[in-house]
Amino acid sequence: MKNKSSFKKGVFAGVIGCLVVIAVVILTGGFVVSRLYDVGFMGIGDVAKASSISKFIDKYYYKDVSDTKKKDGIYKGLMNSMDDPYSKYMTASEYKDELEDNSGQYVGIGVSVSKDNKNRVVVQQVFEGSSAAKAGIVKGDVIVSADGAFASNLSLTQFTKKIRGRSGTDVTIVYTHDGATHTVKLRRAAVESPSVYGKMLDETSGIGYIEITEFNSKTQKEFEKKLSELKNQGMKAVIYDLRTNPGGLVDSVTKILDDLLPEGTTVYMMDKYGHKTTYSSDDKKQEKIPTVVLISGETASAAEIFSGAVRDFKYGTLIGTKTFGKGIVQQEFELNDGSALKMTVETYYTPSGECIHKKGIKPDIELKYKYSGDPAKVTSMDTYDFSQDNQVQKGISVLKGKLEN
Repeated sequence: MKNKSSFKKGVFAGVIGCLVVIAVVILTGGFVVSRLYDVGFMGIGDVAKASSISKFIDKYYYKDVSDTKKKDGIYKGLMNSMDDPYSKYMTASEYKDELEDNSGQYVGIGVSVSKDNKNRVVVQQVFEGSSAAKAGIVKGDVIVSADGAFASNLSLTQFTKKIRGRSGTDVTIVYTHDGATHTVKLRRAAVESPSVYGKMLDETSGIGYIEITEFNSKTQKEFEKKLSELKNQGMKAVIYDLRTNPGGLVDSVTKILDDLLPEGTTVYMMDKYGHKTTYSSDDKKQEKIPTVVLISGETASAAEIFSGAVRDFKYGTLIGTKTFGKGIVQQEFELNDGSALKMTVETYYTPSGECIHKKGIKPDIELKYKYSGDPAKVTSMDTYDFSQDNQVQKGISVLKGKLEN
């Protein structure tokens, strides 16, 4: 009897409770329901709106759009909400390409390319032994299409995907050289993309030249090898060329700075919570030779970390024009499905405590670049006439003065 009585009381209390909740909802004009509907980011209302937009696309857009593309568009749009050109969402395929770019090795035809102000894809470098080199493609040639996909209709990232592919497969390339159009079928293969080039410029004075095109995972090893080679050839002073270096990995540039500089902080980062990350050089290795660093408006990010450390340590002379001014650091976060986020997480500061973001680094000697030679004859760095490069010649002059003192 006692259990039945308790059960009846419980049911009665439950009914009364439900009636109270219903009454509250009625008396507050549906306030509880509206809070559930609109609360926070991507509440029920936001999901319903996204679903509605998707249906409009399906019904009215003139082409079919897959659910996968629509979802990726939402994720990309979410990252775009930060209004930060360096933060982005990457699909699994895009993230794989990103990792490949940072590795210094990829599968392709053996060229590095960029888009000029005429929206043309121009060959910047041709790697020795590649199918492109064997076909006669040289620096300065313009790639028109790859397997029928026109470069002018695609972003640079989209177009390079057309050139790349599985090792052993072929791609048909249409390119122009000296105004003439050529069509070639090239075999894709694994390509080592060196980021360091070097040579002796003046053997009598012992002046060497090292260009670093980017800072990837292999750059430090390439740099140390080239530095050792030139020192064995009698290098007593050096010009580091960072004029077209867009940056790269922080670990890579700070390790190279540790090879060169005396003990001290080379760069430090701060996040929005005030947490500080410091990179330093020690006394284990130093290069005590006169140094010049060539910089330009295309010198950015990790290349500016290099330039800023050289300046603040008073280690060398900066020659050229003001650098790009990218003083922020990105970090990549891989998600469970293989996609990833690249997000700006920190601001970096030069050893003296300066934030160069949107300001850049001014050279010690300001000098605009001028090449007096024939650009058409430059097919690679080996055919580049350094005697016609006014900034290189200024660097040689500065280093000769330091060697004489």
